[in-house]
Amino acid sequence: MTPFFYLVFLLLANESQVHSHHLHPSTVLTLSLQKKDFEMNDNHIMLNEKLIEKNHDIRNQKLGVFDILKEALIITFKNFNFIIFILLTSLPLFGFMVYYESFLQETLVETYDILKQTPGYSDWPVPKFIHNKMTKHVFYELLQLGFLYLVPLHLFEFCTVIVTVDLSSKIHAQERPMTLKEMKHRPICGARLRGTFITSIYVLYISTCTLLGLIWLVTYYFILENSIIEVFFAGFYGAGFLLLLVKYLEWSAMWNMSIVISVWEGIYGGEALALSDYLCKGSKGRGVLLMFVFFVWGLGLRLTCLYFGCYEGGIGIVAQISLFCLGNVLKWVVCMVYFCDCKKRTLEKKFDEEVERDVEFAA
Repeated sequence: MTPFFYLVFLLLANESQVHSHHLHPSTVLTLSLQKKDFEMNDNHIMLNEKLIEKNHDIRNQKLGVFDILKEALIITFKNFNFIIFILLTSLPLFGFMVYYESFLQETLVETYDILKQTPGYSDWPVPKFIHNKMTKHVFYELLQLGFLYLVPLHLFEFCTVIVTVDLSSKIHAQERPMTLKEMKHRPICGARLRGTFITSIYVLYISTCTLLGLIWLVTYYFILENSIIEVFFAGFYGAGFLLLLVKYLEWSAMWNMSIVISVWEGIYGGEALALSDYLCKGSKGRGVLLMFVFFVWGLGLRLTCLYFGCYEGGIGIVAQISLFCLGNVLKWVVCMVYFCDCKKRTLEKKFDEEVERDVEFAA
């Protein structure tokens, strides 16, 4: 019986060390102290090993730009039902975009004809010769173009975005193809739909202001590039345009993620934008590159159509809008995958910080 009572005494001594601070250290046996030190060192080693193993797994799981694009392509094209569903829901946007893009490109051509007649000088903030040469017809076209962009185009695109993000997120979470019946099950509606719409209004307002700044800078650069006297100012406006373009792409990734957050988490408005900004920390470079891919895609299609005069009618404008809608769907699937990866990284970072605190405490 003696070994048994001796073991009980050791356990009580260890327990009293942890929970009772008023006991004098001399009351604890030297053997129990050595045992406790050995256990703490052993736990310290195990925590370090777990931390190293976890960090190794995290590095292997990180998604780069090409990995995100690849994952988006897999989600989009390996699910035939998803393609059919998105095709049906994108028909209203497709029909409106054919009209809107034709009208936009005709207006761009007319505006270009006005700007290329620059006299070699400019006034701030709007050159006087633009006031003189811009007819009421062009002015009304610009107003109509602004209305079409802010109201009907935003509504049609919002409907497509809601369906795309909702379905692609379900496919991504289940990691298997979905039937049409499953896609119709529990659609997004109610408070979450209203919250997502509020977030989209926030994004529309901020992005429109930024786009107006880009248009203003590129207009001045175009006016001043042929002026020898004001070549310095032309370079200044050109550099400003490039800097703002990079920030616009960075912010676009954050804005788009805020809409994904509203669909997924039910958080909307300023809170969704703040959470998006928090999740994007450390991943803004990837966001810029991802948005740059789709920026080049849309700009390339538009410039090609302008060069060949597809806006005058025919199959060319239909082909352009078809490819543009395809790129739009891929962009939002990419934003969904990008959000999931950023959220996973943030959670893993918090886990690592907790493990490191445990290791420091155990040390």
